[in-house]
Amino acid sequence: MEALSPRASSLLKTLVEMHIREGQPVASKNLQGQSGLAVSSATVRNIMSELEDLGYLASPHTSAGRVPTAQGYRFFVDSLLQVGPVEEGAVSALHAGLDPNRSAGELVQSASNLLAQMTYQTGIVTVPKPAASQLRQIEFLPLSGDRVLVILVINEREVQNRIVQMQRPMSEEQLRTAADLINQRYAGNDLSEVKSHIVREMSEARARIDHYLEAALELAQAAIDADQESENVVVAGEASLLNQASPEDMQKLRELFDAFERKRDLLELLERCSHADGIQIFIGEEAGFDVFGDFSVITAPYAQGSQSLGVLGVIGPTRMAYERVIPIVDVTARMLSAALSK
Repeated sequence: MEALSPRASSLLKTLVEMHIREGQPVASKNLQGQSGLAVSSATVRNIMSELEDLGYLASPHTSAGRVPTAQGYRFFVDSLLQVGPVEEGAVSALHAGLDPNRSAGELVQSASNLLAQMTYQTGIVTVPKPAASQLRQIEFLPLSGDRVLVILVINEREVQNRIVQMQRPMSEEQLRTAADLINQRYAGNDLSEVKSHIVREMSEARARIDHYLEAALELAQAAIDADQESENVVVAGEASLLNQASPEDMQKLRELFDAFERKRDLLELLERCSHADGIQIFIGEEAGFDVFGDFSVITAPYAQGSQSLGVLGVIGPTRMAYERVIPIVDVTARMLSAALSK
């Protein structure tokens, strides 16, 4: 990244701050007035052109002003940003919402809601994985239209229900026998082990043309897959993004909400963040997915004692108030870690 002169840095900083505040392209005349630099408007225009040539600014075709690019925001965040302290009101809200006496599930939900409320962005928190998830028992109950209610008993007494579509029809008697078969083979094993056994046995059953066993294994696999994908990440405050969006942003937002719904891209990104130390900031397509192109993702890991449990953060437009949001994400991660560790 090319080094900028002090004047260019100062103008870029002012322009980004103005754009974040006002949401409009910034014209050279307004930038000159706000910058506090004793330079002519011609000089400001020249510097803006240089910044555009370097890829830090872009000119929306409908206006004379400039807006920061993802590269411009990246330079601003890495080199020009001064992060402020977290307001007292936010710290009080975190103390109240992240009460150590609450369950881990409640704390995660509360952290996601608090992030959304305090940053006016969308809060995201990955759900801590239990150290081990042992399959105790599985039951299949037939529903209408080739659907089956799968009841999973995990660990000592956690019961989870899943509705799964059968790939091929089975009678109630066959479903009962299928559940007995799965329980005899796999009860007491870790879910991740069960899953890999099922995948292997399914291909063996297919080779032997044992359709019945294959169908039973398919049902168990679908239920375990659904269990492992369910609520891996708690998302709160999507309405904040809607309220900030202009009409032309709506299509991009729909795509982002689809990604929240599928959660796959989001989980992959958060999984990468969980292996990193401290605050991670992805601006635009740095996240590695087109759907995040006009958004920024700011994350921090949280832990219980020394054991890393997951990641929390926010997703919002690239023009977010980074100096406010970054410390809130940081403090929330620290306070969630403290609550879970007590």
